[in-house]
Amino acid sequence: MTKKELRKIAMEQRKMLSDADVAAYSRELLRQFSLIDLADVKTVHLFLPIEDKKEPDTFLFIDWLNVHHPDIKIIVPKADFDTALMTHHVYTGKDSLVKNLYNILEPAKEVIHTGDIDLVLVPLLAFDLKGYRVGYGKGFYDRFLEGVKTRKIGLSFFAPAECIDDVQESDIKLDMCIIPENIYTFK
Repeated sequence: MTKKELRKIAMEQRKMLSDADVAAYSRELLRQFSLIDLADVKTVHLFLPIEDKKEPDTFLFIDWLNVHHPDIKIIVPKADFDTALMTHHVYTGKDSLVKNLYNILEPAKEVIHTGDIDLVLVPLLAFDLKGYRVGYGKGFYDRFLEGVKTRKIGLSFFAPAECIDDVQESDIKLDMCIIPENIYTFK
């Protein structure tokens, strides 16, 4: 299937989810994530959920990391829709977030992080068995991850597609993808 076809299917699947489904699936994603060895991780970059798009609740991950790995620095993105690039900011709490014009939570005036990032939780709509992902189509994460040496873990409520037919050279492959029932690892 093409990215466009997978994007449409995934968005329809998400629309069908109730708030209770999103909450339950998010808890299961966190349960799977908690099984991953984070011993060598000093910095985690994660996306903040867009509620009206029924994205995984990554605030659960933030809370879990703060309790179980308080030494890990949490970084969150801020998107510049004019340039299609992101800046990366140290997360200091929900009180420091504001919604932008697209209803996406982002840091208001946080410190920009310019150091290494050991692990990135990557948003996606769909992924395939080779580790390629389909996002919303703006390329923010592909540009961010290009040339960055970090572990890339996708979060998905749904099982993978067999294959994305129109993968491009600029598409960045995931190292892993977590679904509520399983963790997929890609070579």
